[in-house]
Amino acid sequence: MIRATLQQLRLFEAVARHGNFTRAAEAIHLTQPAVSIQIKRLEETLGVSLFEQMGKKIYLTAAGKELYETCRDVFERLASFEGKLEELRGEVAGPLNLAAVTTAKYFLPHYLGAFLRRYPKVVPQLKASNRARIVERLEANEDDIYIMATLPERSDIEIHPFLKDELVVFAHPKHPLAKKKRIPLEQLSGERLISREAGSGIRMTFERLLAEKGLALEPYMELGSGEAIKQAVMSGIGVGVLSTFSLKLELETKRLVLLDVEGLPIRRSWYAVHRRGKHLTPAALKFIEFLQTMDEGQLGAEL
Repeated sequence: MIRATLQQLRLFEAVARHGNFTRAAEAIHLTQPAVSIQIKRLEETLGVSLFEQMGKKIYLTAAGKELYETCRDVFERLASFEGKLEELRGEVAGPLNLAAVTTAKYFLPHYLGAFLRRYPKVVPQLKASNRARIVERLEANEDDIYIMATLPERSDIEIHPFLKDELVVFAHPKHPLAKKKRIPLEQLSGERLISREAGSGIRMTFERLLAEKGLALEPYMELGSGEAIKQAVMSGIGVGVLSTFSLKLELETKRLVLLDVEGLPIRRSWYAVHRRGKHLTPAALKFIEFLQTMDEGQLGAEL
């Protein structure tokens, strides 16, 4: 019988996940020395080293890797058990861990807010990042549900479509193309395109359209967020491609305009994704159901 405490295992899991004692301590609101002491005590209890240091980096030992996988399985099952207890009490409650690509920040909080008004005992955690990081989190099975529009090419996931979206080309109102109709897609090759970074879902979708037409555009500038792209386009630097969800305010205030480009808008779906075989908590299952049954009209009524 392993005589480690649950707190020691939680601290170990945090250090292993972050790969750094300081970042793990910050994430769990403890001091770095306090975390180090508990990990040392855990190693003494088990009689093995869990980490090894090479230069300034720490790595899991063979024993550490085995314990890390065990901890992840235990904590996932505990979270599921907590949710099932609430379900047995007749309530939707407990943790709900979500991770979403950055564009989802324009609509996902509205869904989440409406969901929490119905089920106030759910305790959500939402992490937003670029698509590459969200796919990494999916690979590591770090969360319950992942919200994205461009799916990874893998067969071990379950997908639940819940929302439609459009990608559009936009510009400053005084841009030479602003009032033109049916602009040929190839004409964009002469424009300064402000693009998301390589690997972004928006960029991948737009490049796929271009490839279908035998075209390729080299971005004039690559920026890491939709907000930065909008600011660059509003400054007159070039044209951009984003989701209509992220442009509502700027279009309403006429700070930006849509360009009438042939082949656009690009229509796509948003998905709630999780690993196949994942032990989803009752709160996670109910949230997926909520996403799929709540249309935009109903969402507006909730707000």
